[in-house]
Formats: sequence, structure tokens, C-alpha cells
Amino acid sequence: MNYQKIFAQAIDRLHAEGRYRVFIDILRNKGNFPDARCFAGHNGPKPIVVWCSNDYLAMGQHPDVIAAMETTLHDVGAGSGGTRNIGGNTHYHVELEAELADLHGKEAALLFTSGYISNEATLSTLGKILPGCVIFSDELNHASMIAGIRTSGCEKRVFRHNDLVHLEELLAATPADVPKLIAFESVYSMDGDIAPIGAICDLADKYNAITYLDEVHAVGMYGSHGGGISERDGVAERLTIIEGTLGKAFGVMGGYIAADRNIIDVVRSYAPGFIFTTSLSPVLVAGALASVRHLKKSSEEREAQQANAARLKAIFADAGLPVMPSTTHIVPLMVGDPVRAKKISDILLAEYGVYVQPINYPTVPRGTERLRFTPGPSHSEEMMHALASALVEIWDRMEMRLAA
Repeated sequence: MNYQKIFAQAIDRLHAEGRYRVFIDILRNKGNFPDARCFAGHNGPKPIVVWCSNDYLAMGQHPDVIAAMETTLHDVGAGSGGTRNIGGNTHYHVELEAELADLHGKEAALLFTSGYISNEATLSTLGKILPGCVIFSDELNHASMIAGIRTSGCEKRVFRHNDLVHLEELLAATPADVPKLIAFESVYSMDGDIAPIGAICDLADKYNAITYLDEVHAVGMYGSHGGGISERDGVAERLTIIEGTLGKAFGVMGGYIAADRNIIDVVRSYAPGFIFTTSLSPVLVAGALASVRHLKKSSEEREAQQANAARLKAIFADAGLPVMPSTTHIVPLMVGDPVRAKKISDILLAEYGVYVQPINYPTVPRGTERLRFTPGPSHSEEMMHALASALVEIWDRMEMRLAA
């Protein structure tokens, strides 16, 4: 058995399909986001502008967040010391969980090392605890949600994206006495569209189901306190479980769920992905705590980001670029081919100092490959016009069609 040949062939397949992933070697410039330095393909660092960060509000650069992390580092040291059960439960963890529970109007919250783990661990645990549970999953749900549902061993019924009629058909066809869980997202980050949360809650009430809402691309971004789309739409109290991340708009690292005390206690007590994982460093937790507290009282960053997202969409549209419809902070530009998407990304970085990654299968369906821009509060209008001009030139160079 030639193991190395098998591994090499697996990588060759990705190259042949045009979807081999390249990690760009960069460093952000503290306090000057979106400016950064790129070390790939040239001697020494080259200045670039980052257009694809999930640190949507640049909170990873915020003075309050950095100061909190520095203070904590010198107060308690670097690591947590172990799992939450053995040495890794600090006062910072307790404070942040209370802050997150309050953010979503829930009784309790639970921290995980990432948003992926919070989804996978929670959904897999709930599916095992609820006898004969059937999980109803939106077809565009995160890979982490799909992984958790698969690990749960539950029967899964996938409903068409944001299709309430199809969801109700599936719910109605399931026996009334069977436990049911509806898993969906608020903001779908590849298309930038939003789920009808209230209407899904109506169906959950009608068919006696519990709800699990992934708000990772919305927490910090929407609502008067940054509680997400569910806060903005006034439906947070109707949701059974709200899941979020600390690594996107809050700018640090980690994931969490918020729910009633019993559910949190069940997941805390049964989920291997929580029980057997070293807890987040208190340095990271302190930074996230400072970020959550800041965004609860400040809407300045959210408003600036939303204004810039709308501005970039308009500039792209005026230039004839194929910007996809989006009602959120996500600005996707359709390419429709993995090789071309990668080529455009490479040219932008090498010739224009613009960093944006191509989004290819399996993150999006084949034939819908795209560039995904996430303008932040500090992207200037001058940067936007320079970006659009660069894209128009590349579109022309590659003989791709612009809108009239």
C-alpha cells in the first residue's frame, strides 16, 4: 500500500478542481485595521488592505480589548490550566457567561473553544438526550451544525433554504409525540440573507418543537446591544437556544450557547466536546468580555460598518460588477468558477495589495464560486473606489462580462 501516493492524489484532485486552499502569510497592523503586512511571494513585508476578515467591527484592534487582555496576562498568566472541571474554570469565564446570558435574555450561557465546537457539541448532545429526536435542518446550515446533527445519530430532515412551506410539510409529517428540534441560522454568510426567525418560531410553537439558532455572523452586528438578528427583530425570548461566536464581530476567539439553566446544565454535563477540552485562556476570555461589554453600549461600530457595506454594494453595482443581492453586512461578488475566483484573488494581492480570499466548494455549491468582501468601519470610500477599479480592470483582462 503506497500511502504517500494516496495522500498526493488527494491533494492533486483539489488542484485539478481549482479549489486547493492557500493560507496567506500576513500580519495585521495593530490600531490601523484594515492595513496589514503580507509576507507571501516577495522579499519582506508588503503593505496590503484586508477585505475578507470576519473581525467585522475591528474589535480585535480595540484599545479596551487589548488593554483587558494585557491586564489579564499580567494578572493570571497565559493559559487556563485545564478543562473547566479540572483547573480551567476562572472568574473571567463565569463573568463572560453571565454577560452573554444577559445579552440574549437567557438564564445561562456556556463557553466553548470555538463556534464550531459549540455547534457540534450542543447539537450532538441534545440529539442523544432527547429520545427519538428528529432534527430539522436548513440546507445551508454551517458544516459544524451538520457535523453535530450527524454525530447525534438522530433522524435528520433537511428543509429547503428559508422555505417555511417545506419546513411545515416536514414537521406535519412527523408524529406529534416525537421530540423535534429546528436548527437554522440568522445570517447566512455566503449569500448574506436572513432567516424568517419569527415565522420559524411560529411553526415550532405549532408543532411543539424546540429551536436552535446559530447567530455567529450576527452577534455584535445587529440589535441595540449586539444580540443579533433575534434581538433586532424582538424574538430572542421565543428561541430555545441561541449560539454565537466570540471570534467574528467580537474580535477575539471562542463560541457559546445561551439558553435556560437546565439545557445549559445538560450540555455542560454531557457534551464530550466541552467536558474534555482545555478551556479558553483567561486572556482571551477577558478580551471577549471587554468586547461584549463595549458593543452592548456602543452602536457606533455597527452603524459605520452597515454604512460601509451599503456603500461598497452601490459602488460595485455602479461599476457593473456582479454583486449578489444582500440585506446584510456581507458583500458577495459572483464569479461562478473556482479557477477564475482564485486567479482574481491572486492578481488582487500581487498587483493591487488587496487581500480577499476566493470562496469555493464545499463552502458554496459548485458553479457559485465567489469573492466575499466584508467592509469594516475603517474601510474608506477611497479604498472602495480603488478596489472597484482594480476589479473592473481584472474583469476586462480576463474577458469576463460586466453589467451594462
